[in-house]
Amino acid sequence: MDAHRSVPDDDLPAVLDAELVALLNDAASTPPSPLDQLSLQRVKRRVLARIADEQAGRHLTVRADEGAWQPFGPGLTIKVLHESGGVMSYLVRLAPGAALPPHRHPVDEECLVLEGTLRIGDLVVGPGGFHLGRRDVLHRRVDSETGALIYLRGAVPDSTLLI
Repeated sequence: MDAHRSVPDDDLPAVLDAELVALLNDAASTPPSPLDQLSLQRVKRRVLARIADEQAGRHLTVRADEGAWQPFGPGLTIKVLHESGGVMSYLVRLAPGAALPPHRHPVDEECLVLEGTLRIGDLVVGPGGFHLGRRDVLHRRVDSETGALIYLRGAVPDSTLLI
């Protein structure tokens, strides 16, 4: 037992499976010889899979029926998915006829239309269409005649633009 550990090695959970431990032990007891590419790839995949399993809880998932939709302005609702360091990932639902006035973004803003049709000035963007609003460039009026659901990633939105 290591002097810094309070638990005997036998009581620790196994991190590597027995086959991988056997491969490592065999490699340590015999003179080194280069592994073939297929064996190297297999070992790498198994080690990376084990690391990914251990870190799975650090990811964030928001399912469609989770999270709260909040009013954001006339005909607009917002659902925040994630925010960190002043950058937000969020959904915006525009009711038919809803609009955002011309505005600027302090950072580039990515927009993906998920449902409906979005109009940005004279530009029309439908489902699956992507629009990048560049930082500090005036964004034309955004509206939707049909209603739309859009995914946005950019600076935390300023609701005072809507008043």
